[in-house]
Amino acid sequence: MTAPAVPHQPVAPRTGARPAGRRRSVLVVGLVAGAAALVLCALVSVAVGAREVPLAHAWDALTAYTPGDIEHEAVRSRIPRTVLGLLVGAALGLAGALMQGVTRNPLADPGILGVNAGASVLVVLGIVVLGITSPTQYVWFAFAGAAMASVAVYAVASLGRGGATPVKLALAGACITAALTSLITAMLITSTDSLDTFRFWQVGAVSGRSMETVATVAPYLAVGAVVALASGRVLNALSLGDDVARGLGQHVGRSRALAAVGIVLLAGGSTAAAGPVAFVGLTVPHVARAVTGPDYRWILPYSAVLGAGLVVVSDILGRVVARPGQLQVGIVTAVLGAPVFIALVRRRKLAEL
Repeated sequence: MTAPAVPHQPVAPRTGARPAGRRRSVLVVGLVAGAAALVLCALVSVAVGAREVPLAHAWDALTAYTPGDIEHEAVRSRIPRTVLGLLVGAALGLAGALMQGVTRNPLADPGILGVNAGASVLVVLGIVVLGITSPTQYVWFAFAGAAMASVAVYAVASLGRGGATPVKLALAGACITAALTSLITAMLITSTDSLDTFRFWQVGAVSGRSMETVATVAPYLAVGAVVALASGRVLNALSLGDDVARGLGQHVGRSRALAAVGIVLLAGGSTAAAGPVAFVGLTVPHVARAVTGPDYRWILPYSAVLGAGLVVVSDILGRVVARPGQLQVGIVTAVLGAPVFIALVRRRKLAEL
């Protein structure tokens, strides 16, 4: 006698984390949507200013330029600041994510490795001693200062047992930043003219820059971006702790040194071109992490897209709210970034990395 057939009972799908393939597809779609939004922001950026240009005419100025047309000339004059805003925002977003991953410090930003202070001290030296006044001349001084300060911080943190640990990097960065800031103050108080020149660079701005400035820093930012985007797996291993990373086959010291090179290129190049732009490197990686989760292979590209968007939108707002003048982008990013950062802290999104 055969047993009666038991109807097949479908297995209830597991609730919880969505399948990895579906989540990856969602993240890819989000990244593509973010890139499309960046294109729209760039178009708005070249259309908004003292002379308003309709978006259709702005597009014509980019695709079918007519020499002598006033609207087309206005759009073309805004291209350098828009391109620089995209590059600086993406670079600072990537640099912030790299810093937070390498140091496992949720408060890391371009100031923690002395990048801003190093760039500032050589800019001041160039202004006081050599009398430089052009943003194109600032670039090389700022870049060299950022690189030297970052190397000094890493060298100091590497002394003693354990090498450049996250805590030692943070402490060394804070000490060297304090020392360089004191030196900057000492040089500036001796010259009022130098102080007036320096403060326009220090506030952080993408206006008044030419395509020559963009072309000067773009190669360094491109190399830094490649280093950063290739560091996703390394940062994932480092986030588990040095011992676990070594167990997974990572050379911790070499990995941190390579990431430090990327940080110097990204943060140094962006600071050299636009000055110290606040809160981008600090806030953007946390927003990206809230969207993507803890995987740095996604945090890094999302940080680049969100950082570029934040700087360009801040530049647009600076031109809109202070007509016929403008607010520099460093002021607007601080105003926008601070509330977002406070909200993230209150919602406990700033877990220890």
